[in-house]
Amino acid sequence: MPDPYALAASGDRDATSELVATMRPRLARMAAHYARCTGEDADDLLQEAWSGLLEALPQMDTAIGSPHQYLLARARWRLLDLVRRQRRRRCLPLECADDIPAPQTGLDAALSDASVREFMSALQQTQRTVLAHLLGGLTWREAGERMGCSSANVAYHVRRIRAEYARWSEAGAPYAERETIMS
Repeated sequence: MPDPYALAASGDRDATSELVATMRPRLARMAAHYARCTGEDADDLLQEAWSGLLEALPQMDTAIGSPHQYLLARARWRLLDLVRRQRRRRCLPLECADDIPAPQTGLDAALSDASVREFMSALQQTQRTVLAHLLGGLTWREAGERMGCSSANVAYHVRRIRAEYARWSEAGAPYAERETIMS
């Protein structure tokens, strides 16, 4: 008896319909789980999971591993890629726009810049580079790629930066003190 996964991968409509019917409950549970975890719409996640599964079907090699697990992994990865894209695109609702503080100008901005420069001068060169990448909006993984190291290495430097900031702020940053006095 031929393998139903191989038949579906070769384009057999009946085998593909049978595969879809067997995979539907699992994908629906997966989409519902990630919808609860992320706050995304379950139907959107399910649609993306189906896209990932059906796109992976023709490239599937049934001789390697479990075809069922291969298809589930491709569906999950596609679903999680959508979640990542949505997180990057997320903006504040317009009714929250009034809560955003106005950008600093004049003396406040100058004092704030001076405090940041003073703090960064207390850091090692690698820590300054990590901080600059993170303040520039990069993720730990992206910062690590730019620096030629792992995200775990970036996490180590972030812990060191946080510890240095705690020491620096406890010691009383001169510019920060002036800023609170002038406010």
